[in-house]
Amino acid sequence: MADVVSVDNVDPAHTAVPVPLSAQQAPEAFNAAAHLTAARVGAGDGGRTAVRFPGGSLTYAALTDRVRLVAGALRRAGVRPEQRVLLVMPDDVELFTAILATLWAGAVAVPCSTMLTGRELAVLVRDSRATTVIGGEAFAEHLTEAVAGAPDLERVVLTGADPLVAGVTSLTWDALLDGADPLPEPHPTWAESQALWLYTSGTTGKPKGAMHRHDDIRFVADTYGRQVLGIHRDDVCLSVAKLFFAYGIGNSMFFPLSVGACTVLEPSRPNPEHYSRLAEQHGATLFFAVPSFWGPMIAAELPRERFATVRRGASAGEALPARMFHGVLGRYGFEVLDGIGSTEALHIFISNRPGEVVPGSSGFPVPGYEVELRRPDGSVIDGPGEQGMLYVAGESVCTGYWCRTEVNRAVFQGRWMRTGDQYVRGQDGSWTCLGRADDVLKVGGIWVSPGEVETRLLEHPGLAEAVVVGIPDDDGLDKPVAFVVPRDPAAAPSEAELVAFCREGLASFKRPRAVVTVDELPKTPTGKIQRYRLRAHAAALPGATGHPGDPETVV
Repeated sequence: MADVVSVDNVDPAHTAVPVPLSAQQAPEAFNAAAHLTAARVGAGDGGRTAVRFPGGSLTYAALTDRVRLVAGALRRAGVRPEQRVLLVMPDDVELFTAILATLWAGAVAVPCSTMLTGRELAVLVRDSRATTVIGGEAFAEHLTEAVAGAPDLERVVLTGADPLVAGVTSLTWDALLDGADPLPEPHPTWAESQALWLYTSGTTGKPKGAMHRHDDIRFVADTYGRQVLGIHRDDVCLSVAKLFFAYGIGNSMFFPLSVGACTVLEPSRPNPEHYSRLAEQHGATLFFAVPSFWGPMIAAELPRERFATVRRGASAGEALPARMFHGVLGRYGFEVLDGIGSTEALHIFISNRPGEVVPGSSGFPVPGYEVELRRPDGSVIDGPGEQGMLYVAGESVCTGYWCRTEVNRAVFQGRWMRTGDQYVRGQDGSWTCLGRADDVLKVGGIWVSPGEVETRLLEHPGLAEAVVVGIPDDDGLDKPVAFVVPRDPAAAPSEAELVAFCREGLASFKRPRAVVTVDELPKTPTGKIQRYRLRAHAAALPGATGHPGDPETVV
């Protein structure tokens, strides 16, 4: 068959001989899994510990061998390059190696939340057109529901249990690996090849698959990992955020493996007491969490010595209140670098810097990224003090959402991505989040940032968490409603006390018109507040037209 000729190879005047594609220089091969494993062995790190998990640990040499074995097993089972492999597993060595092995084999890893129901997982299985699903034994029931009738599914693998899925090839993890030959060399993917799809956490209830390249992984490790965190080969990383979360997979895999450091995997749900003991046991030096964890950790008043080895903390997912920064520093002795990232950008692109933290802000642009604010008419805001929509540009921004043309055209505009976040730049050059565009309120004709009211509420010593949403009154005007979680339910501050507290520290029009005390706030699996659920709950409150209602508990 003759070589296909590209129109880019034809001289406009039709005087040049077209160059066959076979004679053109092929893109340089790059495989992120090899970059994180075999390349470290080649750099002399083969004997260093790469990953610790409840059942043991693996050196870089052993991890590389395990990745080659799992990749060979996937290839033998029928997984082909560029096919999607959907993973629903706890943070343990099987998930860790399965993600890397999928990339090594040239396929696309799609790690998904272990907190989703079978019905929710079914949407992702079908939307991604996954041919393979690998799941943990504990999720067998949900996965059985999720894969039933999936049109593109060819095989299901479960760890530790006999698969119960009819209609497709089903096998255990051990059977998958038994007798498999390692795949000695990584598939010759390119930097531009698809590597990882991450579904948005669904704060709007509509998850979308953000498609990331192999090179995106290298980029975030070289920018945020090296230039902001200052990660080095002697670090030990412990992340509350799990591997299925863009923030978590950077913390626990991309950053440590990129420099020959060690990561600690923990499959259990986040708990301050347990994680503080893990930090002490493993000598964690970098500790990653989210605001919904930092607050309870401060309130728990854990022994300071458990964090004696931690040199730096990091936070993302929601804006970190200044009170939490000071609380961690004062109680446990280390700075928490708050920042903003996104599933679409793979990790953090604005962050505070060590020794230069501006509490309450997201900090400064990470090297390698450009950020700007725009007005509703699209014009760029040049100076400080004016709020606008945040846009970001950088090499780790995904190539788009899978099969979401209309949304792609709205979000990805040339090299810029519209984040959906309202921000303001300070006189010192720091960037501060005012909330999602849909969350900002207009009260009495004046814009009000929920984050500003939340920050004031969290200054009250009786509160652990606070979220402010808006509901319309009879005239269609926004009325702020606060949902709060008390530190001690038996001594929860009253609604009147909290409203008065806000009046003392804020302009009167910014005060919440109602305060609802709750046991916990609804969150996505990645720890983000599901504000749409709180809005729905607020709309059903007595006096939802602007009059304070009775405090009650969200079930």
